[in-house]
Amino acid sequence: MFADRAKVLLCSGKGGDGHVSFRREKYVPDGGPDGGDGGKGGDVIIVVDKSMNTLSDYRHCHKFAAQNGEEGGKKNCHGKKGQDLILKVPEGTIIREAESGKVIMDMSGDTTRYTILTGGQGGLGNQHFATSTMQAPKYAKPGGKSRQIEVILELKVIADVGLIGFPNVGKSTFLSRVTNAQPKIANYHFTTLNPILGVVNYPNVPEFVIADIPGLIEGAADGIGLGHEFLRHIQRTKVLVHLVDGASVEGRDPVDDIKAINAELAKYDGDLLSKPQIIALNKMDVTPDEKEALVKRVKEAFPEENYPVYAISAVTGEGLKELLFAINETLEKFPRETKIYESEVDPDHADLSEGTLAVYRKPDGTFIVEGTKIDKMLGYTNLDSEKGFVFFQKFLRDQGINKMLKDQGIEEGDTVWVGDLAFEYYDS
Repeated sequence: MFADRAKVLLCSGKGGDGHVSFRREKYVPDGGPDGGDGGKGGDVIIVVDKSMNTLSDYRHCHKFAAQNGEEGGKKNCHGKKGQDLILKVPEGTIIREAESGKVIMDMSGDTTRYTILTGGQGGLGNQHFATSTMQAPKYAKPGGKSRQIEVILELKVIADVGLIGFPNVGKSTFLSRVTNAQPKIANYHFTTLNPILGVVNYPNVPEFVIADIPGLIEGAADGIGLGHEFLRHIQRTKVLVHLVDGASVEGRDPVDDIKAINAELAKYDGDLLSKPQIIALNKMDVTPDEKEALVKRVKEAFPEENYPVYAISAVTGEGLKELLFAINETLEKFPRETKIYESEVDPDHADLSEGTLAVYRKPDGTFIVEGTKIDKMLGYTNLDSEKGFVFFQKFLRDQGINKMLKDQGIEEGDTVWVGDLAFEYYDS
């Protein structure tokens, strides 16, 4: 079975706890704290693997977790960072939040690597908490919590042209004739059980990608058969080529077939009918004398749509070049960029709506920003990465912290403590 949808639970690694220990040396009776920091938990990273074309790796395993960071040790030894979890997906995979269905990221175009969950920050060892009045702190900071999210991986193949039509109309034969694809060909219904992509490789015809969408049936939009499993793959295509059995070898009427398939497209996604359609009447080598009359009848059946209609034979090659040139001419009217689904939610920076927040000035002139919101944010934001630091700046602005600091009289060059981190303030 072709796997183009999977639900999985992802977990980042927990940060290792900071360690509590003190120097114990023969000639140092009152050694200070030397507890090391915990290691950062592993991230969950999604990467595109262009050699993959299904999500079959996720059919039988539904939970994936990055490694936890190690606890800090004695003698200022830092805990080892947890190993990142790297999950490979085919190009065109959309990651959705399972609960809401919102798009987290579309692994298409320039997006080939995405950190979906950041591991918890490592906790600070007790050496960081020594002060002039507390020289032997017996506590350390625990590591940041791991984060988890249930997501749906949904593959929408990336192709310029979607080849649609009922089973057994010759789509596989057509694809094998005009592209580099080698689909199985047989005179059976539903021979093709997965979308097959092929690059047009025909003399004097520009290259473009065609996806053979498996045979549709009436009721596909309602989930009958494997309808929903395949209709989603049409959504990224720019042009639809509707292949029908022009010779009515199995007693089907070409006009009725076109109307039936279009009805299924409209039920599934009304926008699909706004895509340009080209009608290809296949198997015309069987009834060559009826070719002109059939082309005229099909055109007259769709006066408003004004579909271009071509009579072809995938077996003999008749009309293929004319059809391919017409497809390419239609494609040239569209930008070559792939349709990208915009991100609607970022699971790595969620759940900050609740919690406490305080900003105040100390007698020594430094400023303190603290509270559970700050602790939560710092617990899973990697300030060493550009993405994490940009989010940190946005968080300060969105939470009104910058304004609070100005109200407290902060000036450029002043020191600001955000949690356990010190920054020099600059007005931007």
